[in-house]
Amino acid sequence: MYEPIRSKSVHSTMAGTTTDFPRRSRDEELDIQLAGHLAALLAVTDELRALAPDTGLDAAAERLAEQVTRLRGGQAPVRLKVAATRQEPRPAALHRRAHTLAARALVVAASRADTAVAILTAERMDAHSAALEPRPLASR
Repeated sequence: MYEPIRSKSVHSTMAGTTTDFPRRSRDEELDIQLAGHLAALLAVTDELRALAPDTGLDAAAERLAEQVTRLRGGQAPVRLKVAATRQEPRPAALHRRAHTLAARALVVAASRADTAVAILTAERMDAHSAALEPRPLASR
């Protein structure tokens, strides 16, 4: 009723052979992950800069670009000039997204003990939280 297995088991061949692809260390994987989070945060920061130019966002973008370059071994992140294309720009949504990305980067930075990135991302989280808070109306 059953036919005998004629080929070697996948499990036995995988355990006995070496692979041809390179292995990365945990630190290298964390560097890649952190660079990705920071590059995404940089893209959102550039979008915010296009909507409302601000020297604080300019400085943050430069610091983010420096960290991404460092984590990628000298390879600078790709930066596009972003033009506000939406009829109704939604800066609150961008600030929430940036806050979330900064939080993710902070978790990875803490796990790899990267103090410079942890400080930068905590500052960005504070800045985006402050941008989301309702501003009091000026008294008349």
